[in-house]
Amino acid sequence: MDADRQTSHPGESRVGVERAILAYGAAMTDKSHKNRSSDSPRGRRGPAEHERREQIVNAANEHFRRYGYNKTTVADLARAIGLSTAYIYKFFDSKQAIGEAACAESLGGIIDALKKIVGQKKSAAERLRAMYQCLTRESAALFFNERKLHEIVITACSEAWRPVADHEDAMLGLIRELVAEGREKGEFERKTPIEETCRAILQTMELCWNPRLLERHFDDLEERAAAMANLVLRSLAP
Repeated sequence: MDADRQTSHPGESRVGVERAILAYGAAMTDKSHKNRSSDSPRGRRGPAEHERREQIVNAANEHFRRYGYNKTTVADLARAIGLSTAYIYKFFDSKQAIGEAACAESLGGIIDALKKIVGQKKSAAERLRAMYQCLTRESAALFFNERKLHEIVITACSEAWRPVADHEDAMLGLIRELVAEGREKGEFERKTPIEETCRAILQTMELCWNPRLLERHFDDLEERAAAMANLVLRSLAP
């Protein structure tokens, strides 16, 4: 029995530890989301599935696209959908709460695009590189084509709105999935603690979506994102 125990390969033990760390990280992310969703999202009232809520958010998106978040009032939204301001306050306790719902929709569309990439049957390295490209492309489209909605994301980042933290949590979960798979298949190095690796990658991706950085580097954003992806992939090489 002792001899059999001594023949186990150290690499197998390391993979087992990494899987446990990944599972723990995923559980923590899931717990974080559950904690955030156990109560009504901040500033929201009434049943989440109520059709009036969706109607209010749709009207908000339209007004934010046309006039911007700062120039839109709750009274404007009430007039647009033929409701009283008091009735809207039955569902959202402030304009910020409505803005957070609109912001979550915009950022959620980016996450949906990233999930499609992670689900592709390609190498982990190819998919990670594609994540940088997609995140850059989708965020730039929001900046260029939906300038007024982009302003909401700026406000959300400046004031630490919940959708920003949810967005980062979602990206971190996708990164964990790719890094774990890349390590198991021998594409990526295994020396660095997996959570440290994933959080470092998340930090490098901020260049591709943070609205302040987008504004500063918009002219050469794709080149910068490609260079960052190259650097990260070189550092992950076994």
